Amino acid sequence: MIYQLTVPAAVKGVDEIRVLEWHGDVGRSFAKGELIVELETHKAVVEVRAGQSGVLRRVLAEAGDWKEIGLALAVFSDSVDESAPADDKDLAELAVDFEVT
Repeated sequence: MIYQLTVPAAVKGVDEIRVLEWHGDVGRSFAKGELIVELETHKAVVEVRAGQSGVLRRVLAEAGDWKEIGLALAVFSDSVDESAPADDKDLAELAVDFEVT
């Protein structure tokens, strides 16, 4: 199955978050609980961890990019054998956990 990782509503009152750093390149597998990406608001850092295992298929926001809450950051698949679709619309949400520091 193909999933999208969206910008989480991690901090109340924040409308957009900046991508600080991806913790892996396209093609990397993530296990549940592994750090995927670090995001930043004007007041906090948000660590986004995989809530399920998956493979990073495509990055839609590079380090330094600002994205609105709810917009797609990346496309994931269940396995390395699945390819990401050309159209990223109507994809299921990748389960994530996040911590605000």
